[in-house]
Amino acid sequence: MKKIKIVLFTAAVLFTVQSFAQNTGKGKVGTAINKAGNKTAELAVKGVSAVGDKEYKGKVAPGGQTIYINKHSKYYYINKKGAKVYVSKAKLVDAPAK
Repeated sequence: MKKIKIVLFTAAVLFTVQSFAQNTGKGKVGTAINKAGNKTAELAVKGVSAVGDKEYKGKVAPGGQTIYINKHSKYYYINKKGAKVYVSKAKLVDAPAK
């Protein structure tokens, strides 16, 4: 439960940072804040996915990202902006040997 609270707090901070970044314009500060916000979103969503969904072992997304399976048996990965990108099972590739 504590992990979920931390992830939710991180997500709240992300949205605050993102809204501030939109108000700063296209300068270097705005770009840096957007990058930080995107990374925070990515980590927050990955944390929630790791806790709540199953990780698909042996398969990865076409770009090499980790695949998660939600409660509705849908396959998805997390992109660089923290969004879930759903993919069909046919598009998954074998994971490289470690």
